[in-house]
Amino acid sequence: MKKKLINCSCLLVITALFITGCSKVLDKKPIGEIDASTIDDPNAGGSITATEAEQLLSGAYNDMYWDGEEYWAFDRTTNGDAMADNAYAGSDNPANHAIDLFTTNSLNGNVERNWSRLYTSIGKLNETIDKVSRATDAALTPERRNQILGEARALRAINYFDLVRLWGDVPLILQPIVTTNTKTIFESVAIPRSPMAVVYDSIIVDLEFALASVRPTSQTPLKQIIGKGMVNTLLAKVYATVEPHDWDKVNQYCDAVIADGYALLPDYDYLFDGQHKNSAESIWEITYEGWGSGTYGLWIKDMYIGGGWPKFNTPSHDLVRAFEAEGDDVRFSSSIQWVDYSGQWVDPYWPMNNLPLINKVRGGDVSNFIIYRFADILLLKAEALTELNQLDDASGAPFYLNKIRNRVGLASTTAATQADLRLAIEKERQLELAFEGYRWFDLQRTGRTLAVMQNAKKANNEPLNYPIQEFRLLFPVPQNEIDRNPRLTQNPGY
Repeated sequence: MKKKLINCSCLLVITALFITGCSKVLDKKPIGEIDASTIDDPNAGGSITATEAEQLLSGAYNDMYWDGEEYWAFDRTTNGDAMADNAYAGSDNPANHAIDLFTTNSLNGNVERNWSRLYTSIGKLNETIDKVSRATDAALTPERRNQILGEARALRAINYFDLVRLWGDVPLILQPIVTTNTKTIFESVAIPRSPMAVVYDSIIVDLEFALASVRPTSQTPLKQIIGKGMVNTLLAKVYATVEPHDWDKVNQYCDAVIADGYALLPDYDYLFDGQHKNSAESIWEITYEGWGSGTYGLWIKDMYIGGGWPKFNTPSHDLVRAFEAEGDDVRFSSSIQWVDYSGQWVDPYWPMNNLPLINKVRGGDVSNFIIYRFADILLLKAEALTELNQLDDASGAPFYLNKIRNRVGLASTTAATQADLRLAIEKERQLELAFEGYRWFDLQRTGRTLAVMQNAKKANNEPLNYPIQEFRLLFPVPQNEIDRNPRLTQNPGY
């Protein structure tokens, strides 16, 4: 049975975190911005110590990595792979099945949890940014203050990046408001959705501040701490997603990551064997070791490959066929294992005596989770060069694509035209990054979701006939949020 994070008491906390307003973005007042100058803040003028500033930042990280582990370590695979053509929902959770089958509605528990999880983190990050900005303790040096603010603003950008990709227009909340006035509380909570363009502007502003403020990659103590390499990675991904795409910017930020000392591991399986954590290929990696017994990184492995209950996110026939068609034995065996679970439950897509399961969550007693890694950036660089029509084998798009292929023993690509390279890179990203939460968002930003999902097949090439319509490319806004906020509108079609 899947762990439940959201309950009635949690919703009260989330409501409290929504008591917020928005500061200026690019000197423009976003739609729905609340003027904080009109709010009575009983803590105005107060100041925290340097130690408390560090504790706030640590708590913000903890909120994402530990308290928010179900989102970052599990739901990202459901949203990124099971909602796409890489996996089926698996297991027996109806909320996951609705996401997989495109029957989601505004009462879906996963959708509600994801929205609440992201805004809970944003609430804590807003508090961190506000209090650290106003701190007067001399022990908090200007350099360290900017580092803390940069890390917090990058984390806030990460949360908004997921929100805007999953829901489109979303409330833009950038500043905490503390008040004892009931009327003001209600008005603060009732924030309408800001246009996607405004949200992306805010994300970029936060990331540009972070890039100028955070520590160099070589000085970050763990891969889960935000450094310049991570910020450059995010900027490359944001500019590849925002409309219109800015491929010159994508290329620029990919080059910055490439110059920052990252490297592909010589063996693809090292990424998942549990013996090469925080490696040279890892850009952002959640570390669960040393966090006590019952660690989520240990527990979640049973959801994919161990234990006795039905498994989540079972690999799809389309993905298995893609590995086989490419002759990609290395990544196939690292990504998928085959298990005989006869008599334990019934899977609608596979025979139980030869059931495929995710093989990337394994190794050691506790699994870390790599959110972003260098192979993603090399493929994104190839994509940028393709769109910039730089197709030379020696230094253009094929050069970077072949770095990924050759690592796993595949021949260099034969794709030479821009159209062929687009599809070759799409396929390479599918095989390289399977079950790492990328596929849905790759299809979305390239405009290929409907074409791919409408062509999904079961065994024997039998059509899956997903009831996917264009409006289902975005999640519905959770109904309980609309009930609380009369200015919050639903996505069309739901």
